[in-house]
Amino acid sequence: MIEKTITISYKVYSTINELPEEDRELALNAIRATDNAYAPYSNFKVGAAVRMSNGRIFCGNNQENAAYPSGMCAERVAIYYAQSLFPKLSIKAIAIVAKKDGSVTNSVTYPCAACRQVMLEAQQRCGKPIKVIMIGDCKIEVVESIDALIPFSFNNLLVD
Repeated sequence: MIEKTITISYKVYSTINELPEEDRELALNAIRATDNAYAPYSNFKVGAAVRMSNGRIFCGNNQENAAYPSGMCAERVAIYYAQSLFPKLSIKAIAIVAKKDGSVTNSVTYPCAACRQVMLEAQQRCGKPIKVIMIGDCKIEVVESIDALIPFSFNNLLVD
């Protein structure tokens, strides 16, 4: 038997104001995107903002549906929207945040597994890493590539 360990590197910020300007702008767009979320069942409103390589920002928010699981996560809404308009451009970064009862959650909002896979394929499609900015009221966590959040993916075969 061989035992292996996977470690990741990530940055932790105390407030949005500590983020570099470009990341702060993206985070603020994600926070605003929560206002348009349709979450009558969970009251958990998620916003996402994607920055493309041309600098354009596209936002999305979660869209729930009584015919669960027909809804869609904010991350996928934003990514699919951006890629439908610019299929050949790479995504530089995505910011993700949630509000519960009108306030940003204390905990960092992490993308679900389905969204991680969509982000990974978007990253692989253009061959450039996607920075992921995960926002909570008390801290923000940033990874420089989606690979840090999904080391064992469908398309990412580990080679010894």
